[in-house]
Amino acid sequence: MKIGRITLSDRASQGVYEDKSGPEIEKTLGRVFEGPHEFVRVLIPDDPAQLRDALIRLCDVEKCPLVVTTGGTGPSLRDITPETTLTVLDRELPGFGEIMRYYSYERVPTAILSRATAGIRKQSLIINLPGRPRAVKFCLNLLREAIAEGLEHITGDRPILFVDPVEIPLEKWFPFLKRLRPKQDSRDAVASHPTIKFK
Repeated sequence: MKIGRITLSDRASQGVYEDKSGPEIEKTLGRVFEGPHEFVRVLIPDDPAQLRDALIRLCDVEKCPLVVTTGGTGPSLRDITPETTLTVLDRELPGFGEIMRYYSYERVPTAILSRATAGIRKQSLIINLPGRPRAVKFCLNLLREAIAEGLEHITGDRPILFVDPVEIPLEKWFPFLKRLRPKQDSRDAVASHPTIKFK
């Protein structure tokens, strides 16, 4: 699968520090979808004109079925990713941003400040991701099924997901399991607890 990934960062684009979120996109998607993958990499400052040009090129010229951005989704004046993304979309898919905010908020309360969105341009799925590597990894794993389903609807091809081992935190599910436990018949209760007597 050909994947476009755009990192928006004034300082990373100037070489002040290393872009770590872009490589995290490649690392995580490599573990989510079976390969091989070809990544088209873009590193730009938080500039709406450059972002718009990059999105159009990756979708219309490079023909990437999946295009992901990282960074620029917050409330700062330089955070222009969501509104710029909206200008190139044919249709918005707001559920991607909604579910990222909902589940990220459980971990990081400031995630409510995110304005990330997603949508379709021609035969490309565009998704805004947060700017931090850990958040990139969390959100991509959270969206894996929706990405696969969306790409199947948009392009006709569904990427194959690697089997992801699910760890169930028992302390979270134990109260739910207790509610599902069938109620014990009174006679069974007497048999299992001989000290219980009925008059």
